[in-house]
Amino acid sequence: MAALVAVVIALALTACGAPAPEPGPDRLPEDTEVSFVQLRSDVAARQAQVRIRNGTALPLIVGEIRVSDPRFDGDAERVVARTSTIPPGSATDIRVQLPAVACPAPAEPETTVTVSFTWNGMDAVATEPLPDPLGFVPPLHERECRAAALAEAADVAFASFAPSDAGAPAVLELAVVPTGAGAARLTGIRETNLLTFRMPGGEGGRWPLEVAVRPGETGPIAVPLRIIPARCDPHAVMEDKRGTVFWVEAVVDGEVSRIDLAADEDLRGRLLTWVAHWCGYGS
Repeated sequence: MAALVAVVIALALTACGAPAPEPGPDRLPEDTEVSFVQLRSDVAARQAQVRIRNGTALPLIVGEIRVSDPRFDGDAERVVARTSTIPPGSATDIRVQLPAVACPAPAEPETTVTVSFTWNGMDAVATEPLPDPLGFVPPLHERECRAAALAEAADVAFASFAPSDAGAPAVLELAVVPTGAGAARLTGIRETNLLTFRMPGGEGGRWPLEVAVRPGETGPIAVPLRIIPARCDPHAVMEDKRGTVFWVEAVVDGEVSRIDLAADEDLRGRLLTWVAHWCGYGS
C-alpha cells in the first residue's frame, strides 16, 4: 500500500510540476550564470556589463548590482537604479560604472558580484565569483595605471580645436602641463580609426613628439596637430565609438606605454560635426 501511495504522489508531482529548487542564502538560483564583459560602446564612458543568464524555468528579477575587485578603488554599481526582469532561458546585460583603478594590482585579484534578486517569490542577496571571459580587466587596469603614472608628471589633454573647410587640415591642440613632481617623455601620438594626421609631405598614422617633462618644470607646452578625416563613409560618424580616442606614446620610469587620450564629450561632438561637414554630408 505504501508503495502505491508513493507512486501516486510521484505521478501527481510530474503532472503538476515539481516545486522549483530554492537557492541557498547567498547563492543565485541553480542554472543561473554571471559574467563580466565590456562592449566597445562602454570603453569611452569607462563602463562595463554584468551579463546574467537565467537558465531556470521562472523569471529572475534583478535589482542592485555591485562588482567588487581589488584592482578598482571601490565597487562598480549600476548606472541606472532600477530592476531588470530576465525571462527563463534569456540573458540580460546590466551596465555598471567602473570606479578609478587602484595601483598596483594584487598578485591574484578576485572579482565578485553581489546581486539583489527576486525568484520564485523569494527575495535574496547573492555574492558570486564573476568571470571575465574576454579578459578586459587586466589590460584596462595596466593601461590606466600607466596613465596615472604619467599624470603624476604632467596633465595631458586636448586644449582647443579649430575646424577647417573640406580639403584643408583642422588644428587639434595637444596641451602638456607639467606638475613639477615627476619626469616623463612623450614620443608620439597615433591616429584613430576616424582621424589621421596631415603632415609635411603627406598623411601619416603617427605624429612624432619630442616633449620632455622634468621635475621642477611647470610651464605648459602646446603641440598643434593638423588632422583630417581618415574616412568619409557616413556610418563611421553615426556609429562612432572610438574615433576620437587617440593613443599617446609615453616613457615613464623607463617604461614605454601607450595611453588612451580621449576627447571629452563636447570636443567629441565638435570633431564629429566637423568630419561630417568636411566630407560633405553635414547639415
